[in-house]
Amino acid sequence: MVGMTKKKTYFWLFIFLLPNLIGFLLFIGVPIVSSLIISFTDWDLVGSMGFIGFDNYIRLVQDADFWRAFRNTFAFIIGYIPLVMLFGLSAALLLNKNMRFKTFFRATYFLPVITSWVAVSLVWKWLYNPSYGLINYVLSMIGIEGPQWLHDPSTAMIGIVLASAWKDIGFVMVLFLGGLQSISPSYYEASSIDGANKLRALWSITLPLLAPTTFFVTIISMINSFQVFDQVMIMTGGGPSGSTTVMVQNIYNHAFRYFEMGYAAAMSWALFIVIFIFTYIQMKSQDKGAF
Repeated sequence: MVGMTKKKTYFWLFIFLLPNLIGFLLFIGVPIVSSLIISFTDWDLVGSMGFIGFDNYIRLVQDADFWRAFRNTFAFIIGYIPLVMLFGLSAALLLNKNMRFKTFFRATYFLPVITSWVAVSLVWKWLYNPSYGLINYVLSMIGIEGPQWLHDPSTAMIGIVLASAWKDIGFVMVLFLGGLQSISPSYYEASSIDGANKLRALWSITLPLLAPTTFFVTIISMINSFQVFDQVMIMTGGGPSGSTTVMVQNIYNHAFRYFEMGYAAAMSWALFIVIFIFTYIQMKSQDKGAF
């Protein structure tokens, strides 16, 4: 600030930031620390907390249900991220061109992103219905007997992945559009003069210059995938036979169905550590030029 000493400047900066800092401490900092403390206790939300040390974490390592939820979450990630990245980038490349009604199509692609997961999940649950759902009806018209989708352990996770990718493609598209529009047209003009076709320009110019955007999209999609919950809870409830139970739903079940808050908090911290490790690995990959 002009005419003020550095000490006074820092003082007034602190004063202006204090409301936000207080809000952060009350609604983020305190709950984080509290959850860490609770993870070392045996608490059912009603009685007093009993300190049990690392028992919750030891139980977690030995819990078959936890590892099944862990595997299901990874199955979701493996299916979801390639789909949302591929179709999001394809939509961005298509809508980055000069075309009629471009704004309308961009808004249409983004509309599912701002739609409630409850509404989307209910619609997709109807689409997947094996008796009167639209998907199996269309398949029957071409002589294909549709699967049971959400009622079959082998296809339930596939159904959730497809619905999730459909909803989030617009979000990824917007991010890639921002990256594409930051690329100078002079690169493509130079490549055209050198005789490069569109496929070559995509491979040698677009994708390398989109690397920072791709890295950001991958990180965001990975973090969101580990926290998948809404669509699973509404569409399958974790079934059939636990085939779609994911980590966040497992935490929810132990916290608000079985009232094992300490164990649920321990699983939450385990999830945080997993997300942190994968994010750290991706950050290191970025530093080494993998993206």
